[in-house]
Amino acid sequence: MKAGLALARMKELAIAGAKQAKLRKRLTILLAVILFLQLYFVRELIAAELLFGLGFLVLLAMVGIFYAIGFIGEQTFNGLEAGYRVTAPVARRAYTKVEELSKKPFRHPRSESAQ
Repeated sequence: MKAGLALARMKELAIAGAKQAKLRKRLTILLAVILFLQLYFVRELIAAELLFGLGFLVLLAMVGIFYAIGFIGEQTFNGLEAGYRVTAPVARRAYTKVEELSKKPFRHPRSESAQ
């Protein structure tokens, strides 16, 4: 019951205060300030959220770029490996033929310059 009495007493004070012009003006200013601060903080929170979103977008772009560079590098190494598999046997055969040619004499043994 005490809570009911306190509530009734506060209601009477609010009604009496609303009838007084100075108090009504101060309450209106107080409510306007509270409303303005609420709007200001909401705008600040929205701005902070947008900044965080922009930061995460930049991080996402950087991760995407690094991933693309890694993927391109991996594909390049795979291509080089395939090219090596083709060129290595050809290079070995060419080296063997050059080695065989280097062991053979340039001139025939019975030629004029050899005698």
